[in-house]
Amino acid sequence: MATFIVLASFTDQGIRNVKETIGRAEAFKEMAKKSGITVRDLYWTLGSHDVVAICDGPDDESATALSLSVCSRGNVRSETLRAFSFEEMKRILGKMV
Repeated sequence: MATFIVLASFTDQGIRNVKETIGRAEAFKEMAKKSGITVRDLYWTLGSHDVVAICDGPDDESATALSLSVCSRGNVRSETLRAFSFEEMKRILGKMV
């Protein structure tokens, strides 16, 4: 499984309806599950992003499909980062030529 960090920011629509953010988070978890992705952690944050999700999924395509599905609803814009664990990074560095 690959790890993905999702950084989300509320759109104008999303912040107008911010009281629905918990329900939208539950819907996100269900959408992720249907995409074969597990939401490991979900945080509301201060700063340039409003929500951070840490997810595990089978591949980049699944993560991209989930991101597009969520963003198409109009409440957030997101940036998805592929994250590598310590062990994964060791393997990557071992493949350097």
